[in-house]
Amino acid sequence: MDIATLLGMVLGCGLILASIAMGGGGLGPFINVPSMMITIGGAFAALLINFPLRDVLSMLAVVKNCFLTKLPTTRDTIQQFNEMATVARRDGLLALESRMEEITDPFLSRGLELVVAGTTKEDLQENMETELSYIDERHKTGKKIIDALAAAAPAFGMIGTLIGLVQMLRTLDDPSQIGGGMATALLTTLYGAVMANLFCIPLAGKLEARNQEESMVRELMIVGLCALLDGQTPRAVQERLSAFVRPKERKFGESQAA
Repeated sequence: MDIATLLGMVLGCGLILASIAMGGGGLGPFINVPSMMITIGGAFAALLINFPLRDVLSMLAVVKNCFLTKLPTTRDTIQQFNEMATVARRDGLLALESRMEEITDPFLSRGLELVVAGTTKEDLQENMETELSYIDERHKTGKKIIDALAAAAPAFGMIGTLIGLVQMLRTLDDPSQIGGGMATALLTTLYGAVMANLFCIPLAGKLEARNQEESMVRELMIVGLCALLDGQTPRAVQERLSAFVRPKERKFGESQAA
């Protein structure tokens, strides 16, 4: 679980609600169903026009990556390769088949299957990089959808405001209706701004960071798998993969290995 994402959303919503409560009047005046229908419903309607239904429906699975982290850390992955290199040097590449049940990451499991099957280094690298490119493309599509939602929400908020203003102007002969009508008209802009700036834009940024993190770990795995095929020593494998780790963590990992 990514605590930062959840904490940021809870903190943002809490600050907004607290400021509303401190202003007096309660939450009642800030709840308007027609405004929500225009802002939220209109933004999702725009997504259905802009993207295939399959991609829109898969958005929830993409957003889940902002809250749940399933990737192994670079340090753990390097340790895994260090152990596999030890087994491969002692017993041969076929001996790695007995360790496949311990690997929970599907990308690494797929690569290790190719190593055990005797795939050439060039074919393994090509297959794994092709799979990585498709993973990257799926993540970019998910980010595109969230970005489109972030752009559509404020726009439909403004549309809702214009609709409210038109309805308010029709009642200018009754001054008592102007204040309430103006407040209702502005709520759609508020909904659009909150939806875009508190949820969509930050989630899109987190998805991009997650994609970069996953790409780095996957690249590390590809380099490690190629090193196994080359028959490199555990020490050589560790030194080769340490390029993917920050210098401070690299020194820590070396001291742990020692």
